[in-house]
Amino acid sequence: MNKRVYLLTIVSFVVGMVELIIGGILDLIADDLGVSLGKAGFLITIFSLVFAIAAPILLTMTAHIERKRLTIISLFVFLIGNALVIVSQTYSMLLIARILSAVSGSLLVVLCVTMASNIVEEKYRARAIGVVFMGISASLVLGIPVGLMLGNAFGWRAPFILITALTVLSILGVHFFMNTLAPKPAIPIKEQLRTLKNRRILFAQITSFLFLAGHLTLYGYLTPFLKMALGLNGTWVSIVYLIFGVAAVFGGGIGGMLADKFGTKPTIIGVIIVFAVSIFMIPYTTFAFPLFLVVMVIWSMLSWAITPAMQSYLIESSPETSDIQQSLNNSALHFGIAFGSMIGGIVIENASVENNATVGGLLIILALGTAVLSMTKKARRTEESAHTIS
Repeated sequence: MNKRVYLLTIVSFVVGMVELIIGGILDLIADDLGVSLGKAGFLITIFSLVFAIAAPILLTMTAHIERKRLTIISLFVFLIGNALVIVSQTYSMLLIARILSAVSGSLLVVLCVTMASNIVEEKYRARAIGVVFMGISASLVLGIPVGLMLGNAFGWRAPFILITALTVLSILGVHFFMNTLAPKPAIPIKEQLRTLKNRRILFAQITSFLFLAGHLTLYGYLTPFLKMALGLNGTWVSIVYLIFGVAAVFGGGIGGMLADKFGTKPTIIGVIIVFAVSIFMIPYTTFAFPLFLVVMVIWSMLSWAITPAMQSYLIESSPETSDIQQSLNNSALHFGIAFGSMIGGIVIENASVENNATVGGLLIILALGTAVLSMTKKARRTEESAHTIS
């Protein structure tokens, strides 16, 4: 496989880190800028929301620009956004910086995926896309522990100094090692959204949205939960996040193995059920730290175990629009992150962080319902009828 795919994976990893890296240092940002934890958590929400909306729009708007050039331009904008974070002295300035990073980052992720699929032979295309997505998923689960360790040691701006440095290296890497790549016609947004008329696809995408929303309702505020409910200090919080990140990365691989062995449908339903049980249990395990760790590892592994099964399910459900579904699913996941972090902020502001797990669990139950709706015979009959009429 073309080694330049790994360069694109590094770029996607750097971009992905920015989204959730604030989650581990919410309290540090809140204290420094004089805002509440919920308001600090909105910095995750706004990033994910802009990220989800901007990607398909920008991809259509920039369809005529050569891909290498567009990647370098986007990386420069991304660099400016993160540099602004470092010098931000007010919440408003930090919010603007996050929006700038999200807009450029959303386009970069899509570019990395499309470029990776175009620079390899057709037989390696799926593997190349999978490698790039590994960079994205790894960044989402490891971003918080990295941010937490650097933030506690050197201040909350330190993680963004690291990201800025990595962005500069990414610009140099793309400039010197990537070849020019002609743009391809973009699929209009209306055409992408038209695929959601397929009820099976629609409910599958809603499932991804609700699952991530339920997860982020607690995960986005795990630092205050660990400090308030378990009384952990900064060092132990870092250790817990590291355990969580490692377990989540392994969970992605396990999810793929389960989908191959048992099929996508049983894997999706099974993962959602066990995930719901684990997140509901979290608040009731705080009396015994070892028990909490066991349940948390299950929770963290399953948080990404559903992703490969869902991606495969979407391809099975609509192979002719598989590329569109991957893009829409990426948006659904980020809408879920935005919605979950927003709901988590509302809960922590109006009740207690210990209630976040329960509210997140309720969203997971809704995800189970939409998954079942997607897989029922009624949904298939509706599609068959629609095909017959057309």
